[in-house]
Amino acid sequence: MGLFLIFLLGIANFAAHQAVLDSRHPLLDRVPFFYMLGGRFSLAVEFAMLVGAMLVVANGSAGWVFFYALYSGVNLLSAWLIRSGRV
Repeated sequence: MGLFLIFLLGIANFAAHQAVLDSRHPLLDRVPFFYMLGGRFSLAVEFAMLVGAMLVVANGSAGWVFFYALYSGVNLLSAWLIRSGRV
């Protein structure tokens, strides 16, 4: 169940990440690595986080589901703030 939840949260993280990349928000210009390789570098980091969390949970550390859910919540909140123009 934990792997499935992380997988669903990972899909949401990728969608939010792509939406932020597509927004071309001026805040992103302050983070130099964000647009490396056309935005693919930051997506690769997101993928590494997802795979890492899934591997740890698959090996029996169920506490990482909570950590990844917390990470996803912060990620989705920030994406909403950027896309809605509140930041």
